[in-house]
Amino acid sequence: MNPDLSLLQPYPFERLAKLFDGVTPPEALQEIKLSIGEPRHPTPGFITEAVIEHLHGLSRYPLTRGTAELRAAIAGWLTRRFGLSTAGIDPESQVLPVNGTREALFAFAQCVIDRGDRPLVAMPNPFYQIYEGAALLAGAEPYFMNTTHATGYRPDLDAVPVSTWSRCQLVYICTPGNPSGAVMPIGQLQQLIELADRYDFVIASDECYSEIYPVGATPPPGLLQAAQAMGREDYRRCMVFHSLSKRSNAPGLRSGFVAGDAALVKDFLRYRTYHGCAMPPATQAASIRAWQDEHHVEENRRQYHAKFSAVLDVLVPALDVQSPDAGFYLWPQTPVADDVFTRKLHARQHVTVLPGSYLSRDTGSGNPGSNHVRMALVAPLEDCIEAAERIKSCIQAL
Repeated sequence: MNPDLSLLQPYPFERLAKLFDGVTPPEALQEIKLSIGEPRHPTPGFITEAVIEHLHGLSRYPLTRGTAELRAAIAGWLTRRFGLSTAGIDPESQVLPVNGTREALFAFAQCVIDRGDRPLVAMPNPFYQIYEGAALLAGAEPYFMNTTHATGYRPDLDAVPVSTWSRCQLVYICTPGNPSGAVMPIGQLQQLIELADRYDFVIASDECYSEIYPVGATPPPGLLQAAQAMGREDYRRCMVFHSLSKRSNAPGLRSGFVAGDAALVKDFLRYRTYHGCAMPPATQAASIRAWQDEHHVEENRRQYHAKFSAVLDVLVPALDVQSPDAGFYLWPQTPVADDVFTRKLHARQHVTVLPGSYLSRDTGSGNPGSNHVRMALVAPLEDCIEAAERIKSCIQAL
């Protein structure tokens, strides 16, 4: 067996199940889960219909690089969404469809890491655990950049030692962030690009929450947008990861893409060709329609906006919580230890949240997820409001 498998830590939901051992929540209360970031809004009907219409494509092998039509739809969306120049992004050399960002974020590290040179992979802390697992199984050492209230829940790039940058081969960022929803501004993205030039590392920007932001707000910027504003239309050392899971409420479609540096895309395509990761034809057809339509995305934002407004009206008087820049998570501070709060809330009110310390790693300056919980506002509006009322009751009883 690969000895690096022993380095992997339990997934947060495995730890959550152990935390609830011996707990019997009130049977009279229906469980409300705010712990899992799985979109629950209906998948648009035109996406489902597109899958059904194209099932005849099962008689042939799909190409790993996807159809030209899909790559063109993705490139067109990127150009429109991030205000790229008329040259935009080349669908032939700078775009690659993938089966959801989770698979691609993991595989990317296996492709770009050179094991022979004490590699290091930097990532935010708290983080999506795939970043850590990808680094470890690529033979690299994870380096955690704590994101706290003091840093605006964004990585403090100035706090990273030169010795760390010198060993760094890959940096994962997540903007908007999971779990905080914090957005990295263009200036900070450009600072990271300049550091990548200086120390010769690659940036993997996980932007899967980029389309969930408050109604009327400025859309979160992206890494390619920041690069082009610097005059870099080759997007050197930059790769972005996007998905239809959150944007289009289609997590079961397993459809996303990577885009950026043509040299990186070329190598990643070669890796994925051997890995056997081609997207099924029906999924490609449905994805084309999804990337070309914005009306369902606007409705999705409207529904999340309504949830945040209603839930925060209930919680703000009782809990230290703020509306996020983007995404569908709340990241409140807890009045007691985050695991204690989570267990009591489940035991007393049958509401499930995720302890922030389960999404973080201990560092020399502590665990930045401690005394926080992640709440995913993915349930129906009425359930989110009911959950907020129960959370408020639990806090008042502490």
